[in-house]
Amino acid sequence: MATQSNNKYVFLNGFRKLLTEQWQSDVQLKAGDTTDEASTISAHKLVLAARSEVLKKMLEPDEIKASSKLETITLSEMKHKELEALVEFIYSVDGSISSKTLTKHARSLYLAADKYEIPYLRDLCRNNLISSLSLSNALNILELAQIPFDKVLHDAAFANIQTNLSTIASSAQFNFFVIKHPKLAVEIMKAFITRASNTRVCGYCNTVCGYCKPYYR
Repeated sequence: MATQSNNKYVFLNGFRKLLTEQWQSDVQLKAGDTTDEASTISAHKLVLAARSEVLKKMLEPDEIKASSKLETITLSEMKHKELEALVEFIYSVDGSISSKTLTKHARSLYLAADKYEIPYLRDLCRNNLISSLSLSNALNILELAQIPFDKVLHDAAFANIQTNLSTIASSAQFNFFVIKHPKLAVEIMKAFITRASNTRVCGYCNTVCGYCKPYYR
């Protein structure tokens, strides 16, 4: 006899089972780097429409030519593995996605979530990107936060850059960033100068300790 937990698992994974079995699929999804027609992903219009307003509009009857052949939608900005991750998320009932998949495809899924209006996926990607901020990716994440402007992601990346600017500014990556985003680079330097001018070093312990106030210089 099936246990209650197993019954719940079967119920929650019903949509993924439809995807796996390709039961009554009525649309094909194709990534930009896919050249083999056999590599398209079979999906269901109703599921896609339920998850994304943009996909819903793309799948409206008057936008699709009548044909006995399954309609194919090409998501040209995505690679096949990225598209697989997106479809896997779309078919999840509880909005879950493996941490491994999210970490590997956070940037592309973030952009896809914005383009196809899937706000919850964008939230998940944003949180992952913020938690992964480092010296090596802060500039890239700041750049990502501009398309379109995402204040939360922008502020997190900006703060990380400010904290580590002495190291980041000496990198070749920063030189390219200045050329590509001069206005942002100016903002970074202005903020750094302002921060430095407001930082007082304790003359007693020679640190910004916040305790030896009479000894500030």
